[in-house]
Amino acid sequence: MMRIFTLISALFFVLNNSLHALEPMSDQALDHISGQGGVYLSGDLTINADGGPLNVDGPSAWSSDCSGGNGGSRCGGRIAINTGDSASEGWFVLDNIRGRFSFEGLTLKTRNIQSGFDGDGALFDADVLEVGLPNSLKYEDVSFTVANSNSARPTDAGFVQTDIFTLNINGESRLQGNLLVFPTGAP
Repeated sequence: MMRIFTLISALFFVLNNSLHALEPMSDQALDHISGQGGVYLSGDLTINADGGPLNVDGPSAWSSDCSGGNGGSRCGGRIAINTGDSASEGWFVLDNIRGRFSFEGLTLKTRNIQSGFDGDGALFDADVLEVGLPNSLKYEDVSFTVANSNSARPTDAGFVQTDIFTLNINGESRLQGNLLVFPTGAP
């Protein structure tokens, strides 16, 4: 008997709510409505899961198998940042970047900062980009090497690199908070 009553109640609720149509609103009524703007992102990024450039004491060559045991091999993405005043003064390197990154809940929106951060800073009074950190960030077979080198590319003449450490990550991290990106310069 209770199941029949629950079924009839649910059916009445669905029919009652479907009888209401959307109605236009006046500009005056819309003035009192506030909403939120922004973007909610979820994604999956895979870097060099199926191979990549392989450098074995010579020019780079594509390799579909990056499991080789040769210590001179590099088989992943590379980010090199010049840490000096010129190209010959040293490079900070993230090398052999590989793996899968998945995230859910990354948000992007603008935010107006007026208060000087409650007395912690000078008055700003401008919009900034607010990047809301994702609720979860999953790592699958992620690895990269932190190093320094004398040039940006392994194929440059006289290339020498010193690996500092290699990081391998599997798992999930939960992040909270926001990253604020402040504009600089004149638009």
